[in-house]
Amino acid sequence: MRYLVVFLIGSLFGLGIVISGMANPAKVLNFFDLAGTFDPSLIFVMAGALLVAVPGYAVIFRKRSAPVFGPEFKLPKARQIDGKLVGGSATFGIGWGIAGFCPGAAIPALGLGDSSAFIFIAALLTGILIARQISNADFFAGRSKVA
Repeated sequence: MRYLVVFLIGSLFGLGIVISGMANPAKVLNFFDLAGTFDPSLIFVMAGALLVAVPGYAVIFRKRSAPVFGPEFKLPKARQIDGKLVGGSATFGIGWGIAGFCPGAAIPALGLGDSSAFIFIAALLTGILIARQISNADFFAGRSKVA
C-alpha cells in the first residue's frame, strides 16, 4: 500500500510539473532572462505550490505526531546557515540557471523523452557522488573520515 501511495503522489507531482510547463527547460530559462524573453509564469507555479503546501504542512504537523508510513517526521536538525548550506544552494541555483532543470522537473521530463533531461540526471548523479566523496574526505590530512 505504501508504494502505491508514493507512486500516486509522485505521479500527481510529475503531472503538475508537466502541465505547468516546468519540465520545459526553455520556459524556466525564460524566467531567468529578465532583460530578454522574461516569462513570469514560474512565479505563479511556485505561489500555487506554496498556497497548497503551507496550510497542508500546518495541518499535518498539528494533527499527527508521525507520518502515516513512518515512525517519525524527518526534519532537519541544524538551524544555522553554514558553508554546506550556502554552497549547496548556490550549486543548485547555478545548475538550475544553466540547465533549466531542477531535479523535481527533470525526472518527469525523462518520461517525455527529453534528451537534455537524461544528460542533466547523469550530471546530477555524478555531482551527488562527488559531493559524498568530498564530504567524507579530509583533504587537508589526505585521509578519509570514514574508516
